[in-house]
Amino acid sequence: MKSNSQPIKLFLVVAFSCVSLLVSLIPVLAKPTHDSSVSDAVRGASRREGGLRRSSDPKTTVAQATTFKQPPLPPGLPPGGRVRGGAKRGGCPLAKPDLTALMPSTKEANSVINVWGQTIGERPSWFFYVPYTKDLPYEVEFVLQDQDSNEIYQKAIALPDKPGVIRVSLPTTAPALALNKPYLWFFTINCDKEKNSPPTFLQGVIQRVQLNPATVKELQTTEPLKRYTIYAQNGIWYEALTILAQLRQKNPQDAALQAEWRNLLSSIRLDDIVAEPILSDKP
Repeated sequence: MKSNSQPIKLFLVVAFSCVSLLVSLIPVLAKPTHDSSVSDAVRGASRREGGLRRSSDPKTTVAQATTFKQPPLPPGLPPGGRVRGGAKRGGCPLAKPDLTALMPSTKEANSVINVWGQTIGERPSWFFYVPYTKDLPYEVEFVLQDQDSNEIYQKAIALPDKPGVIRVSLPTTAPALALNKPYLWFFTINCDKEKNSPPTFLQGVIQRVQLNPATVKELQTTEPLKRYTIYAQNGIWYEALTILAQLRQKNPQDAALQAEWRNLLSSIRLDDIVAEPILSDKP
């Protein structure tokens, strides 16, 4: 019996030691690691910042899934308009993508297209995708009219060196836009030398509005990309598009800005313009 009891005692001692060691390790195994605590802190900060994420550029902060909030149409008659030039219209050759205004548009039940956007600026900028280049003898013009069809501003536009998005800005020499009044703009290209055909044109309505004081104060103390988000969420198309276009020109390789640009244009059904270059940021 003595010879058998010794191995049993030894087994019990070893087993008891293993159980004690396992019990002592349980709190250590259950304790969160430093990395998971950091991840929780990051997620918490992200929620507090409204879902903001960082791109590879530490100076660039992009809001996830920023969407443009299209405001309701102004009272009165629908503005109408044209966001695409129309194939072969006015003698212009077929182009893909077509001549396009970077503007939101809505389609009514009667198939009427309304091209309309808001600005807070006295002298905003318009952006157009132009598929034609300066080696073509086409006449291009931008015209702005008030609600009584009086011409406020007119400018001949030079065609670019290559197809792309161009910017047209209202200069300081032009009258400032009045608050809460609609203005009609036209961007026309005449491709017919003999002028026997009407020009190809884009058309829309712009209206200057005011934001509430709290939003204005926030805009004055925040970075450009956050301002873009604020404008987009408040339905201010012109400033939202201008800020994002400027940021893309300064940081053309920034993947986060590329994604934001794609998201903005896709939200107004201009997916075919997303990959086109922004040619100039000069007024």
